[in-house]
Amino acid sequence: MRKRTAGIAAAAVAVVVAAVALPLFQPWRLATDKVVDEALPGAVPISTTSSSTTPPTVSVEPEQPTQQPTPQSGPQPKVLLTGKLITHEHRTSGTVAVLALPDGSRVLRIENLDTSDGPDLKVWLSDAEVTPGRAGWHVFDDGQYRSLGSLKGNHGNQNYLVPHDLKLESFRSVAIWCDRFNVSFGAAALA
Repeated sequence: MRKRTAGIAAAAVAVVVAAVALPLFQPWRLATDKVVDEALPGAVPISTTSSSTTPPTVSVEPEQPTQQPTPQSGPQPKVLLTGKLITHEHRTSGTVAVLALPDGSRVLRIENLDTSDGPDLKVWLSDAEVTPGRAGWHVFDDGQYRSLGSLKGNHGNQNYLVPHDLKLESFRSVAIWCDRFNVSFGAAALA
C-alpha cells in the first residue's frame, strides 16, 4: 500500500513540475525556427515571381536596339553604427547596423541573423560593454537599455524602428535578450 501511495504521489509531483516547467522553459522552441526576410528600408523591392500561368512570349522586331533603363537611385540610407553579433548563451551570428533613412527616421537592421528560438526574446540597445563568454550573458540589464521590440524571427534580415528621442551616443551595444530568463542569446558592440 505504501509503494502504491508513493508512486501516486511521485506521479502527481511529476505532473505538477511538468505543468509549470514546460510553459516556462518552452524547450520545444530549441527545435523551431522562424525566418524573417524584410527588405532594407527605402529600397525598391524587385519581384522575380509571377502569378501568371502563361509562359512568357518574346517578340523580336527588326527595330533599333533599345537602351536598358538605368536604375533610379534616390537618397540611400546612411550607416551610423555597425557591429557583429557574438555568441552568448545560444550560438548567434549576423551583423547589425543603425541606419538613418532619407525620411529622417532611424532603424536598427539585423542581417543574416542565425540564433536559437526562445521564449520572450527582445532586441535591446544597451550601454553595456559586450564581453565574450559567460561573463557577458547577464550584463545588458545592469545599466541603461531600451527595448526596440520582440525579435521577429531567429533567422534572416529584419528592421527595428529606433525612436526619435533616443540618443544613440548613450548606447554601445545591441543584445538579443531573453527577457524571461534575463540572459543574452548574443550581442554586438556598436562602432
